[in-house]
Amino acid sequence: MPKHVRLILITLILVTLQTTIVSFTSIANIIPDVMLIWIVYIAITQGQIPATVYGFAIGLLLDLIGGQFLGLSALSKTVAGFLAGYFYHENKIDINLANYQFLIFVGASSVLHNLIYFIIFTRGSDVGLLTAVFRFGLLSALYTTFVATIPMFISARRPSLR
Repeated sequence: MPKHVRLILITLILVTLQTTIVSFTSIANIIPDVMLIWIVYIAITQGQIPATVYGFAIGLLLDLIGGQFLGLSALSKTVAGFLAGYFYHENKIDINLANYQFLIFVGASSVLHNLIYFIIFTRGSDVGLLTAVFRFGLLSALYTTFVATIPMFISARRPSLR
């Protein structure tokens, strides 16, 4: 199976999980962003351009499903995929996926993603920017990074996951 077909199928499965099952794992209305973990995975294994393209496509798909602010998730996930692409190193893919560096990459990408998302989302609302960024943005980034330990441990047990 060609790699992009496999990536698209996994993406569709993860979008389904993100929009249905993951909402049941919320803690104080904060849910992990499984799609962002997937975008960072794509960035580490495929590079910056595929991560940016998949980030845009995933964000746009989530915007169309969610129907709130069309283009906001597409923008924030595109920028997060672009940033995560800087962590790509062809000779260190298995190493980067299987240790704490993966968590750092997910955490940095998640903080940037949430910062962009909440700065734009809170414009014109009665929710304060600092409240949104610190309460939802940082806590969501921590929760997403914590959930990223699952694929990290899976990669550590099977180094040839790609």
